[in-house]
Amino acid sequence: MRQKKEQQLLEDKRDLNKFGYAQELLRDMGGFSNFAISFSIISILTGAVSLYGHGLLYGGSGMMGFGWTLVALFVILIAASMSELASAIPTAGALYHWAAILGSKRWGWYTAWINLIGQIGIVAGIDYSFSLFADPLLASAFGYTSTETTTLILFGITLLLHGTFNHIGIRLVARLNDFSAWYHIGVVVILVGSLVFFSRHELQPLDYLFQVGQTFSDKPYAIAFLIGLLQAQWTFTGYDASAHTIEETINPRVRAAWGIYSSVAFSFIFGFIMLAFVTLSIKNAAAASEAENAFIYVISEALGGTFGSVVLWLVTFAMWFCGLASITSFSRMLYAFSRDKGMPWSHQWAEISTKYRTPAKAIWLVIILSFALALFDYIVKSINPNTTYTTLAFLTAVSVVGLYVAYGIPLYLKLRAESRGLFQRKHYGPWHLGNWSKPINVLSLIWIVFISIMMVIPPNQTAGYALIAMFLVLLIMDLAYYRKHFKGPQAALGNSKEDIKRQEARFRNSQ
Repeated sequence: MRQKKEQQLLEDKRDLNKFGYAQELLRDMGGFSNFAISFSIISILTGAVSLYGHGLLYGGSGMMGFGWTLVALFVILIAASMSELASAIPTAGALYHWAAILGSKRWGWYTAWINLIGQIGIVAGIDYSFSLFADPLLASAFGYTSTETTTLILFGITLLLHGTFNHIGIRLVARLNDFSAWYHIGVVVILVGSLVFFSRHELQPLDYLFQVGQTFSDKPYAIAFLIGLLQAQWTFTGYDASAHTIEETINPRVRAAWGIYSSVAFSFIFGFIMLAFVTLSIKNAAAASEAENAFIYVISEALGGTFGSVVLWLVTFAMWFCGLASITSFSRMLYAFSRDKGMPWSHQWAEISTKYRTPAKAIWLVIILSFALALFDYIVKSINPNTTYTTLAFLTAVSVVGLYVAYGIPLYLKLRAESRGLFQRKHYGPWHLGNWSKPINVLSLIWIVFISIMMVIPPNQTAGYALIAMFLVLLIMDLAYYRKHFKGPQAALGNSKEDIKRQEARFRNSQ
């Protein structure tokens, strides 16, 4: 068994060398660990729960039945399309390398930065969700008042903890992610079982889950329903983590591809079961939609007292694990981009810790950028306290648009390369869609364009303004410097034995 593993590791190293990179990161993740990191970042106990009130407010109970299923079916198509590319191009740059190889270095550069914007939003959104749930629970236990300021402080502390764990090493984080996957499933079972057997009132009839036409917002139902899709769409983000950790995964052409696809599929199933029973436990939907935290309100009404608080704490800890995994993914993407000199001060963020073999400086840059985004929103709301949007809606809309645009670019470029005969069957990896590839890619792109527009219409227009400002900054950066100085990733430049030798020498000398 050991000999077989060593042979696979050697094959993976050679495979990576073909794309112009040395094996610097520790390759120790198995198939389940690769699946677990994406499953943990998707985290049905984070996205579906933290934005439960948003979905209920705009789409009513039907959002949990129809809305969740509609989004999931399209996301499964996108995940399959991305799995195909991960199998064909197994590098940690993932989306960025796919775009550079299939398009050009400038396509790759923009994809990397747009993905980076989305990653900032998703890390900030996840850890802020944890703080939104944990702060009121801690406030009731320790007798202080939960405010936006105390939530922001707890958010900062959470980021520091996640940064420390990621700095220490991939083995520890991989084990925690393995545990997180089982923990998520276990908490869903406990939550559903509690609502079925211990609810203080009868459950709603099953057709309540698919009831359409009810909204508690001031918008027409059709528009309100589409706005409410943010709940499900944000939940199904971050599954590109399986591709970002591809250089740390054994046999990645198969395992990382399955990690992307299966994490979405299992999240759909378990998420639907959880949302179904939580929604059927609603006694008064109007009161729940008006509550400060709709999910906490519904669980407290159904289970009450100490038991309800215990269940809520179990859900909150799942969010903590989700944030831990998201920083792992983001830091690997940042490391891969810096390795190709696509960031300011790239040599700093591309450094690998000699003790832990992790991209330590990239990890801490992730922490700083994520906190800065939430702090920006905090300052804006302090200056203009009459704003109607929520911090969480702002952070999640930024992450959805940033990530899905980054997902869509390489899919578009793949279709273009195929039409020009530049990407052929021989370029596919062992995980591919065969004759279904093109229609699935096209449907994926249509959904990405549609949902990117829906995520920035009022009341989330602030997220749209922030994204426009970020894109303008990217354009200035590109025209002022990177257009002439960015050489692109080694993966797109062809095999470079000299570069590989230099990378390996640099790593050996640092040990």
